[in-house]
Amino acid sequence: MSKKDFPKIHFYDQDFVDIYDKTWNWLSDSWIDPKTGEISPDGIFVHPNEAQLVINQAESIFSTFFLVYSNKNYTAETNLDFLYKKQEANGAIRWKYDLKTGAPIVDSENPEGIGLPLFAWAEFNLYHKLANKRRVKEIMPVLQNYMNWIDENFKKENGLYSVPAKACGMENSPRPNAVYPVDFNTCMALNALNMSSLGDILNDKELSFQYKRMYFSLKTRINSLLWNAETGFYHDLDADGNQLPQKTIAGFWPLLAEIPNADKADCLVAHISNPNTFGTEHPFPSLSVDSPEFSENGEGYRGSVYPELNFMVIKGLEKYQRYDVARECAIRHLYFILEGLQPADGSKGDLYEAYLPCKEGPAIKSGDENFPRKHCMITIGLSTIALMIENVIGLSISLPRKTVDWIIPNLEIMGIEKLSLKRNLITILSHKTPRGWGIQMESEKLYYFTINILDQKKKTLPIPSGKCSMLIDKL
Repeated sequence: MSKKDFPKIHFYDQDFVDIYDKTWNWLSDSWIDPKTGEISPDGIFVHPNEAQLVINQAESIFSTFFLVYSNKNYTAETNLDFLYKKQEANGAIRWKYDLKTGAPIVDSENPEGIGLPLFAWAEFNLYHKLANKRRVKEIMPVLQNYMNWIDENFKKENGLYSVPAKACGMENSPRPNAVYPVDFNTCMALNALNMSSLGDILNDKELSFQYKRMYFSLKTRINSLLWNAETGFYHDLDADGNQLPQKTIAGFWPLLAEIPNADKADCLVAHISNPNTFGTEHPFPSLSVDSPEFSENGEGYRGSVYPELNFMVIKGLEKYQRYDVARECAIRHLYFILEGLQPADGSKGDLYEAYLPCKEGPAIKSGDENFPRKHCMITIGLSTIALMIENVIGLSISLPRKTVDWIIPNLEIMGIEKLSLKRNLITILSHKTPRGWGIQMESEKLYYFTINILDQKKKTLPIPSGKCSMLIDKL
C-alpha cells in the first residue's frame, strides 16, 4: 500500500498527539485476508489475536467513524461491503461471521444472529466524509431489505421491537429479563432517522417520508413507555411491558437519536456528573454505580468503560449542543487510555477493549483471562482518533456541504494539518501571535468555515484556495 500521510494533529499535550499517531501506525496489523488469515492491507478489519477470526457487525460499523480520517490509507467501507454481500434473500444480515468460512455465527441465545441496526447511521456519516452519492444509491436497497427483515421478525403489537438482550452486545449486563431493550429500539429509531436523511440525499421524498414516520412512531413509544420520570432515565421493558430497575449505559442511546425533549435531556446529562450513577472518575461506566451488580473491577458490562459506548454518549451530548461536557469527558477518557498504555508503575501497558471505571487500568473479569482484549484497535480508534479530531480539537466536517465547523472551547495551540477532503488537503491551526490569537489555514479549493469560539462568537467565512490567516479578535 503506498502510504499517503495521515492527517497530523496539533495539541498542547504531546501525549495525545503521540497516541493518535501510534493508533494509525498500529492499525495495519488488524487487516486480515479472509482466505489466508495473513495480514493484508486489502483485507478485513478484525481483532487479529483470537483463535477464531470474527467480523462483527457493531464493531465494523463503529470503526468507520475513525477510518474516514485516514486520508484513504484505509478504506472505511470495506467491512460494511463484506456484510452487505452476506445479505440473505429475506433481507437478513447476521451480527457476526466467521472470517475464514464466511458462515454466520449464531447461538441458542441469539438464534437469528440479530445485531444493533446501525448501518444507515454509519452510511450517513460516510456520505458527509466521502461525498459519494452513488454509494448511497447502491446500498439503499440492501438497507431497506434489512429494515424490512427486522420489522417482519422482531416488531411486536405494541410497536416496539423484541430481541434477545444478547443481540445488543452487552454480554453479561444485568438485564436478563429485558424483552424490549432500550438500545435496540433506539438504534432502530436512529437508523430510521438516518434512512430518511439518505432518502433526502437521493431526492426520494417517499422514502424519506416513510422512514421519518417510522422514526416519530418509535420516538413517541420510547418516550412514553421506556422513560422513567423518577429516575430521569430510559429503561428496558420486560415481557409484560414493565420497566426493569437497572440503569445501564444503554439508556443514553436516546440522546444520539434525538429522542428526549430538553427537560429529559437535562435529566440524562445530570447523570454524567452524578457520582452515584454515571459520574465515575473514568467516564462512563457501562452500569450505574447505584446498581447492586456494579463492580469497581468492571467485570465486563457491570461497570467497565468501553470506548465505543463512550463514543455513543459523547455524540449524543453533541446533539444537544453540550460541547463543553462532551469535550471534558473525551479528555478525561483519553487520559485514562494513556495511563493504560503507559502505566505510572513502569509496567507494560496496552490499548484495551475495556477500562476500570474508578481508577486507572484495564477492566477485570473474574475467571476470564482473555478480557479485556489487548491492542483492540477496532474500537479504541474511536477515542484516540475520532474523539480527538471531533471533540478535543473540535472539528466537524461535511464534504458535500463543503463546510468545516470548528468549535473552540478555549484558546489553545491546536488544529489539524493535511486532512484530505476529497482531493482537497486542508490545514487549520490556531496559534498565538504578537497581535493576539490567530488561525492559519491552507486549502487547495474553496470551502466554508464556521468558527464558534467559547460560545460567544460564531462566524461563517468562505475560505479561498491557498494560504490565509485571520485574527480571532477581528472576527
